[in-house]
Amino acid sequence: MPGPPLHSLVKYDTPSLLTTKDKKTAKGAVKGGAKKLPPVESKQPLTQTEDILNSILPPREWTEEGQLWVQYVSSTPATRLDVINLQEQLDHRLLQRQARETGIDPVREELYGQCFDELIRQVTINCAERGLLLLRVRDEIRMTIAAYQTLYESSIAFGMRKALQAEQGKADMEARIKQLEAEKKDLERQVQELKAKAEAIEKREGERRALEEKKHAEEVQFLKRTNAQLKKELETYLSPTKK
Repeated sequence: MPGPPLHSLVKYDTPSLLTTKDKKTAKGAVKGGAKKLPPVESKQPLTQTEDILNSILPPREWTEEGQLWVQYVSSTPATRLDVINLQEQLDHRLLQRQARETGIDPVREELYGQCFDELIRQVTINCAERGLLLLRVRDEIRMTIAAYQTLYESSIAFGMRKALQAEQGKADMEARIKQLEAEKKDLERQVQELKAKAEAIEKREGERRALEEKKHAEEVQFLKRTNAQLKKELETYLSPTKK
């Protein structure tokens, strides 16, 4: 990594400069230690404890001015004062970096992770088995948090897709509403036209019916007059015969 690492709540030894001969050995130790933990016995010698510490908390490496530096985690046992200082440093860092007290905050998560790693370091020096058990707890917590983060991100993506679908559906619905409104206006226009046509037909039929009734009445009157005239003529024709 370019440049020295940021200050951590985990206690590290003083950085040491690696020579060209030491670089391959140090890198191999870091890679190997990060993958496999050494066996744990009831009483651990110092070197084996350091191996376990390096496996749990791998050494930090960085390049500065073309030189490779390495910093191993401290194997010095912690006192009660160290724990109190750790708590004070944690509170100070939370305030300094303006970490949120609630909700999801990567800054608070990072600082509490460093604090937990330091507690694992302190416990591992006194009891390697307890430290390894805490390591399992830490890894399980990290996996759980990662699973929740993945679930959260997928839910956000799902929500975004649903929101986009809702927006698209809203646009389609608005277009459909406009289309139906246009169809409604067209149908209303057709209804008005048909009403006008019906009224015109009804008026025309009424006039034709009135004209036919008038004509029929005139024909009836004509036939009545004709009948009366014929009847009169018939009576006149029959009158001499009776005498």
